[in-house]
Amino acid sequence: MTEQSNQGPLAGIRVLELGQLLAGPFTGSILGYFGAEVIKVEPPEGDQIRRWRIVKDDTALWWYSLGRNKQSIVIDLKSEEGREIVRELANECDVLIENFRPGVMEKWGLGPEDLKATNPDLIYTRISGYGQTGPYSTKPGFASVCEGISGFRFLNGFPDEAPVRPNLSIGDSIASLHAVIGILMSLTAKLRNRASGQVVDVALYESMFNLLEGVVPEYSGAGVIRQPSGTTVTGIVPTNTYRCEDGKFVVIGGNGDSIFKRLMIAIGREDMANDPELADNAGRVTHERAIDKVLASWCSSLDSKQVIAALEEARVPVGPIYNVEDMFNDPHFQARGLFEEVPVGNDTVYIPAITPKLSDTPGATRWPGPKLGEHSESVLKKVLGKDDAAIAQLRQNGAIG
Repeated sequence: MTEQSNQGPLAGIRVLELGQLLAGPFTGSILGYFGAEVIKVEPPEGDQIRRWRIVKDDTALWWYSLGRNKQSIVIDLKSEEGREIVRELANECDVLIENFRPGVMEKWGLGPEDLKATNPDLIYTRISGYGQTGPYSTKPGFASVCEGISGFRFLNGFPDEAPVRPNLSIGDSIASLHAVIGILMSLTAKLRNRASGQVVDVALYESMFNLLEGVVPEYSGAGVIRQPSGTTVTGIVPTNTYRCEDGKFVVIGGNGDSIFKRLMIAIGREDMANDPELADNAGRVTHERAIDKVLASWCSSLDSKQVIAALEEARVPVGPIYNVEDMFNDPHFQARGLFEEVPVGNDTVYIPAITPKLSDTPGATRWPGPKLGEHSESVLKKVLGKDDAAIAQLRQNGAIG
């Protein structure tokens, strides 16, 4: 964690973050990490992430990462006085992020057209399950459901078995990345005087749909519906996961023509290395089962470190399957600074750094996720110029906490 002044590439950009859970808040985390001033509006009970998963001293450990670099202000959006505070804050911000169900912000008088009247330069970023338009727009859109309809889940698993869910809210995180891209493109358009404010409409299912590579053209052009393929990738051979003698798994990517030849020589199968039927990917796809059987047998005869050492010597892409403990113990992860230590009470917690790394204007964690409402008064004074009496009245009326 750094105590240095904010010199990130987004320094000077002020962001108003509304909504809870993951997609909207992770968007704010990325922007804040790279220098934006992020004002997070929380309900009186706080963002639900504060209470999810592993809780220590009444706060989820996840919160210290997701809430980093943010100023927490408690506003009751169910009160008109609270919503008026949001309107005032939006007038002082460059970006607004919200991930409520479509129509909620309009119902509160906080929709894009409402706020554009007084701040036409506002970049209004909306994250939802299915987008702001279309017949599904009003459906609840959690990541798990959106990953399914996007086509992603269908491909993720083994043939003839139930599709597998990664043990992460990947749909939310991928949507956040798309929201950040949209915000940065909108800021660039403003910088080049090609647009003022605009709406960034991000749908979780469309963000996952963006990851499907050649699935759509393969279907439209050849009528092929790509199927789940377990630990492999359809039509690219060999690239698979293999169990070693010590019970650990390694990933081998030997699908380049010259790489495949080196791989086969390294495992003592010069006959396969020089087989003309295996010289290109098309031929290897035809003989995929035979190639995988040979590689699986070789890996099972050696421990994972021996497999990795032998293939690295042959310049074949290979690597272990890591859990989080493995990451912490790996010198490369440590050398790249992927774990940042932050103070939490009388203790410390490590949270993940956010990439990419920038040489001249790097991002940084300036403080961990704050206490609920920790910055309510300072934001109202600094951003809106309210005095103690006005703040006390807002608190008495229940508009802020």
